[in-house]
Amino acid sequence: MPLSLPADCRMLELALREDGFAFIGAGVMRALLGDGTAHDTRAWANFASSWHDLAEDSYLAQVGLRRRRRHAVFVANVSGELHRAAHQPHYQSRDYNTLQGGIERWFEPIRPDVADCAPMRRLLGFAHALFGGLAPQVTQWHVEVHQFRIEALPERHGQPTPEGMHRDGVNFVMVVLIDRHNITSGTTSIHALDGGEIGSFTLTRPLDTAFVDDGRVYHGVTAVAPLDPAQPAWRDVLVVTFRAAVGPAGS
Repeated sequence: MPLSLPADCRMLELALREDGFAFIGAGVMRALLGDGTAHDTRAWANFASSWHDLAEDSYLAQVGLRRRRRHAVFVANVSGELHRAAHQPHYQSRDYNTLQGGIERWFEPIRPDVADCAPMRRLLGFAHALFGGLAPQVTQWHVEVHQFRIEALPERHGQPTPEGMHRDGVNFVMVVLIDRHNITSGTTSIHALDGGEIGSFTLTRPLDTAFVDDGRVYHGVTAVAPLDPAQPAWRDVLVVTFRAAVGPAGS
C-alpha cells in the first residue's frame, strides 16, 4: 500500500528539510508511531530484551574497544513494501569510516523474531514513510538495521561513535534509544559540513529518536561512563540507515 505519515509529522519533515536533522522525544515519537505497537508494554519489553542477546563486535575489539551488535538488511520500495534481504556484510568506504572502512564486516544476524516483531516493523515502516516522502524520486531503498550495545567500564569508557564525528555514506539515518543503564553522557552533536556545531541533544528515554540527513550534516556521540563503577553499564540503540538503491524509473 502507498506510504503515509500522520499529519503531525509535518514539523518533523520540515526540520529535516531545513536543518538536516531532528530530535523527537519519546512521548511525541510514541504518538507518531500510533497503531498501539509502541504502547504494548509486553511487545516493547520483549523487543528491548533482545539487546541482551547481541554478539561481540570482533572487528572493534581489534582496536581495544567494546561493542555488541547484530545486523540485518532490508529492501524497501516506493509502494511501501519492505522485506528482509539475504544476510550480507556491512561495508563502508574509508571516505566515511577511517577506523574500519574499506572492509566487509560480517556481523551476527538480527534474530527473525526480532526483525518481524511489531515494534521493529512499526519503526521501520515509519522511517520508510518519512524518508520516502523526503526523497520521492527514489524507487527502491537499501535499508540496514543495527542493534548496538555500547558497554562502559570504569577504566575504559564506551564509545558510541568510535570513528568520531562522521557521515555514514547513506541518505538518511534514524537512531532510536532502547535503553540506558547506569551511564552518564552520550550526548549527540550535529555539525554542518563546514564543521560548525548546529545542534546537540542526549537520548535519555526509550524511544527518544534522532533523524539525520546524512548528506548534509555530520553526527557523533560522546563517550559514556558508568555512574556506579561496580555495576554493569550500557547504552542500547537501534540504528537504521536508508540508502537509495534505485532512483527514478528510467534513470
